[in-house]
Amino acid sequence: MTENQTGGPCEPGSQWYDGEAGPLVRPYAMTGGRTQPGPTGVRFDLIALVTLDPAAPALDDDTALGPEHRTLTALCRTETQSVAELAADADLPVGVVRVLLGDLLELGCVVISRPVPPAHLPDERILREVIAGLRAL
Repeated sequence: MTENQTGGPCEPGSQWYDGEAGPLVRPYAMTGGRTQPGPTGVRFDLIALVTLDPAAPALDDDTALGPEHRTLTALCRTETQSVAELAADADLPVGVVRVLLGDLLELGCVVISRPVPPAHLPDERILREVIAGLRAL
């Protein structure tokens, strides 16, 4: 049995780690050196919500997608997740997750919804006046 750099056994399918350097697969390798999420130029905010599209094509047969793409779709399969949650749960840098989500968005696998910006929300003062008016009825 062979040993990896951390001294543990190398088993087929296991991840190889260098104790000091971290994972041997660097983030740029997961994205093919890309830093922007595809030609659509979509920007993924940390709080943007990602949902798996129910009409999405099956990814099992698509060899163009890597295991990281499949990890993200698996995480979205159970519930809607924010970009920040996906990065944390997949243990990937946010920049990598943004690029991978861009790929999935272009393939029609995910739907992105953005929260309402605070500038578009009703003013708290107006809401308090409405509540006061309703109580007066």
